Amino acid sequence: MLEQYKNIIWDFDGVILDSMPIRDSGFAQIFKDFEQEQVDQLLSYHKSNGGLSRFAKIRYFYNEILKQEITDEMVSAYAGSFSTIMRQQLADASLLITDSADFIKANYQDYNFHVVSASEQSELRFLIDYLELTPYFKSVYGSPVPKIENVKMVIEENGYQKSETCLIGDSGNDYDASQKNGIDFFGYNNLSLIDTGNGYLKSFKLLQQ
Repeated sequence: MLEQYKNIIWDFDGVILDSMPIRDSGFAQIFKDFEQEQVDQLLSYHKSNGGLSRFAKIRYFYNEILKQEITDEMVSAYAGSFSTIMRQQLADASLLITDSADFIKANYQDYNFHVVSASEQSELRFLIDYLELTPYFKSVYGSPVPKIENVKMVIEENGYQKSETCLIGDSGNDYDASQKNGIDFFGYNNLSLIDTGNGYLKSFKLLQQ
C-alpha cells in the first residue's frame, strides 16, 4: 500500500506514541481550578480535534467555553505547564505503539520519514530523542506552527514530488493537512477514518507479509 511513495510524513500522538490519555490528563491538570463541566467540554473538543495544537485548544477553552479573552502570555504559560507534565509522563518507552515503531525502524532506509505533529516542537523533539527514534527521521516539526504549514514546509524544503509523498495520521485534522497540501492520506489507529483518504492501515505488520 505504501510502496509507491518515497516520502512519508508521520503524525506522532496516537500513531507512534499512545499518548492521548495522558494528554487528556494534562489538560485536566492545567485547568484544575475551573469547573469540571467546563473542563469536560474542553476534553470533548480535544478528543475530537487530535491534530490541533494545545495553543489552539487553550484559546478555545477561554474564548469559546469561558467566553473570556486570553493574552498570548497566558497561553504560553498554560502551554509551558502542559509541556512540563508531558515531558514527565510521556518519556516512557512502554507507550510506544510497537506496530508502527517497528515498521519505522525496519524501513527508514527505504523512505524519507518525517514527523509533523500538533505537539509543541521542543517537547516533541525531546520525546523522540528520549525514545531513541531521532535517527529514523529526516526532520521533526511541531506547534505552534500549524500542521498544514509544517507539512508544506517539509515538502518544499526537500523538493518532494507530491505524488511521491503521503501523510499517516489518526485524526480529521491530519487528513485536512494532507488535502490542503495535495498529498495522499492514510488513516491509522482510528476506525472513524476507515473510509477517509487513500486507505486505512490496520497494521503495519500486514504490509510486511
